[in-house]
Amino acid sequence: MNALLITGTDTEIGKTVLTSALAAYWQRYCSSRSLAIMKPIQAGIGDRELYIQLFSLEQSPDEITPLYFTAPLAPPVAAEREGRQVELKLAWQTFDKERSQRDWVLVEAIGGLGTPVTNEITVADLAASWRLPTVLVVPVRLGAIAQAVANVALARQVGVNLKGIVLNCVQPLSEEEIANWAPIDLIRSLTNIPILGIIPHLVDTSDLTKLAQVASNLDIECLLPKKEGNGIG
Repeated sequence: MNALLITGTDTEIGKTVLTSALAAYWQRYCSSRSLAIMKPIQAGIGDRELYIQLFSLEQSPDEITPLYFTAPLAPPVAAEREGRQVELKLAWQTFDKERSQRDWVLVEAIGGLGTPVTNEITVADLAASWRLPTVLVVPVRLGAIAQAVANVALARQVGVNLKGIVLNCVQPLSEEEIANWAPIDLIRSLTNIPILGIIPHLVDTSDLTKLAQVASNLDIECLLPKKEGNGIG
């Protein structure tokens, strides 16, 4: 599929940084091929506004985020406050249209894999239902190992096509701290999922050159759509 879901263990752990890095890489090195970025559900001001600011996207705000709620809460709670429902059919239709028109669609999930999308389903359920190849962002901090193991277990339980894990330094860390809190070999052994690399702490997350470099330092070939007959690019 020419789409990728970027999800994580929680909110505010680096999904937007990875999405931005992949988009910056694509626009820098695959500029002849089209890109769409989606945040199908957003609650509160944030990612959609950032993507519009950073990237030259041929998308309307509603095409980036078809379901937008004012309160920064879990979607079913935010929707109830506004007397609305989470209309997943609209989100799917928008995604399906973007997927048919673009070479690659980056989809950033709301919250983490266990975040409720409606009163019945989670982000993990949505990823499985839409059959989206998925990358999991795990923050480098105390507890990272347990978070990785638990979220991979959830992904497997519902049938998510998990392509890899990206570790993200949400704060400045020493090499020793990274090795102690997020030992790559141990996480890989416990989850049996590829570790695609580590994103260093970024002071300026709007620097597109730096973001593209960050993506190029990750093992992202398994995430990129293949150009028929020619590989990527």
